[in-house]
Amino acid sequence: GTLGGLGLALGLWRRQAALAAAREDEEEKELRQRFMAPPVSGLRELRRRRRELRSRMELLIMETQAEMCRALADLDPGASFAVDSWERKEGGGGISCVLQDGEIFEKAGVNVSVVSGILSEEAARQMRSRGKSLKAKDGKLPFCAMGVSSVIHPKNPHVPTMHFNYRYFEIEEADGTKQWWFGGGTDLTPTYLNEEDAIHFHKTLKEACDKHDPKLYPKYKKWCDDYFYIKHRGERRGIGGIFFDDVDSPSKEEVFQFVKSCAKAVVPCYIPIVKKHCHDSFTPEEKLWQQLRRGRYVEFNLVYDRGTKFGLLTPGSRIESILMSLPLTARWEYMHNPPESSKEAEILEVLRNPKDWVH
Repeated sequence: GTLGGLGLALGLWRRQAALAAAREDEEEKELRQRFMAPPVSGLRELRRRRRELRSRMELLIMETQAEMCRALADLDPGASFAVDSWERKEGGGGISCVLQDGEIFEKAGVNVSVVSGILSEEAARQMRSRGKSLKAKDGKLPFCAMGVSSVIHPKNPHVPTMHFNYRYFEIEEADGTKQWWFGGGTDLTPTYLNEEDAIHFHKTLKEACDKHDPKLYPKYKKWCDDYFYIKHRGERRGIGGIFFDDVDSPSKEEVFQFVKSCAKAVVPCYIPIVKKHCHDSFTPEEKLWQQLRRGRYVEFNLVYDRGTKFGLLTPGSRIESILMSLPLTARWEYMHNPPESSKEAEILEVLRNPKDWVH
């Protein structure tokens, strides 16, 4: 009787193990279909550590990448994303998804990176200059950084360029304590001003922020206007949105939930604007103005952008992915000034004096 009972229990255990394995395989298949490529950390590893915030953040950035790529591909069916998984010998890797020369998008990139290793001296100096007290062990600071980053440059001058980035950073100090923080934002750079679009974009981001705290949107909207400032031109890169960095309170879980809300707002704040204008007619003069504005975009990214600087200072980083934000084409004309009271002068006015779009 005892042996028979053991046999039954063993048979039941085997059946349960087989069911669990089948469930895992099904889950893995579903995740694989959901993403643009297998995650950097591997599906099994992510499942094993699924309660840890690092794993949940990696899943969130993978999902955000896939959602944006699918939304863009639906609008530009003739074009397709080149999906490029890469490894970094110092630790980690990433997935770059880039669409070029489509009918709607001249260049659209959505990158995910999950990297780890030892922070470079330069990168540590940059962080300390922002007020981080980083205590190195034997001069070394182990770090882990992950994020999703996207820049979309449409062909039509009446469709704005859009950028978003959401990231998580962790550093281990000499005594083993971990410093962590989140950063990110979403911002819009139109060639021509359309007030209705500006209001839709800002309202969608405000709703995402308001779910967590009504003080966040005004604070991060101002931060965005201040951050994307091209000092040598005296103008902003675009009409803003939200931007934040070094956010490590009230708690890891609460900040993660806030970042998740912001990431989920990316498609609804932008895609309706693209749909509305992607077939608008435009003149050669309007296309020229778009090229000149793109020149300003390049100036900001190469001279001031913190993410670009960090990437260029990190050993083994992938330059192609860091410079994905640059447009295929841009233009710099000597002493170009638009006529007063023109559509071109109208956008410059807003770039020099940011507006409140939601009140």
